[in-house]
Amino acid sequence: MEELDFEAAFGEYQAAARFFSGEITQIRQALAVAQDEAAMPAIGVNIRKLVHQALDLAPAEVLTRLISTLNDALTCRVIELACARFQIDSSDWCWIALGSEGRKEQTFSSDQDNGIIFAEGCNADAQRARFLPLALHINHVLADCGFTLCRGNIMASNPECCLGLHEWRGRFADWIFESDAQALLNASIFFDFRPLYGKHEPASLLAEWLAANSRDNPGFLLRMAANALRRGVPLGFLHNIVVDRHGDFAGTIDLKLQAATLFVDAARVLGLACGSFARNTADRLRHAAAARLIEQDEAESWIGAFYFIERLRLKCQHASELRGESMHNHIDPVALDESERHALLDALGQAKALQKRLAQSYPGSA
Repeated sequence: MEELDFEAAFGEYQAAARFFSGEITQIRQALAVAQDEAAMPAIGVNIRKLVHQALDLAPAEVLTRLISTLNDALTCRVIELACARFQIDSSDWCWIALGSEGRKEQTFSSDQDNGIIFAEGCNADAQRARFLPLALHINHVLADCGFTLCRGNIMASNPECCLGLHEWRGRFADWIFESDAQALLNASIFFDFRPLYGKHEPASLLAEWLAANSRDNPGFLLRMAANALRRGVPLGFLHNIVVDRHGDFAGTIDLKLQAATLFVDAARVLGLACGSFARNTADRLRHAAAARLIEQDEAESWIGAFYFIERLRLKCQHASELRGESMHNHIDPVALDESERHALLDALGQAKALQKRLAQSYPGSA
């Protein structure tokens, strides 16, 4: 399990840091002594209890990284136990996290997005036949632990997500050099991949190849920018928040799709443009600033706005669960207190500024 420097990460939240250190030690110990997958769901429940308790004690950047780190630890132990069951070692393949898990931006409600990269050498179909039953077992155990199966089937048990390194390069080459904007849009989640378990070398080689072939590739970056700008900021002409008019959540905005995703998609383009290996949205923006693609003060403003929205998402999910509802990201701006409503307006204004900068950098993408 990745170590976190809690004292440094929590800053002035020292009491919370000490509390979390003790709780996390207990979770680490429970994972270490677990002898089979049957113990994993209860540990998942304890992780969720811990992170919900942390809501009012930690800033959103720390909390989302904490959630992701704890979920990583549980996932790795599930994979380790499954490998023992299937008698498969981890010397020639890697489990990769995609999407919000790959970016270390998980919230209280997370589904599964994952894949497998196996090393070159053997027949790819034979390798796939070896790994797919293992992956299917892992996906279902993780579902039992509270990580719902991906509705789009972006999971390691899908043969299209269980590929050799050469096959993954070919898949990314198609997206980068051949695909249209819609195909690239559907593939955007894959650009957030991060090695999680097993031999990291295949994932590192793929990341190096991706960085080399995406940086200074104007056609690819233009299509990525066009996808990042496909969704407008929900702000009206009078600087009011434009809410959904129909459906089950009429009168609300979706903080994930209509707010947070605007930052995630734009930062992904900027990260790829500067050849960064970073997957986290804030890290991508900071690397883009270091590469002078954007100004440092712009990056920090956009990071602050992004994490304000993430905090609202966490509060919204927490409140919906307390009400006995399925966790969601829909919020009624009118229900916010005045300071939060103004802060949300400012954050959406920052999203608009980020999109404007992206459109200027890639003329014709808007």
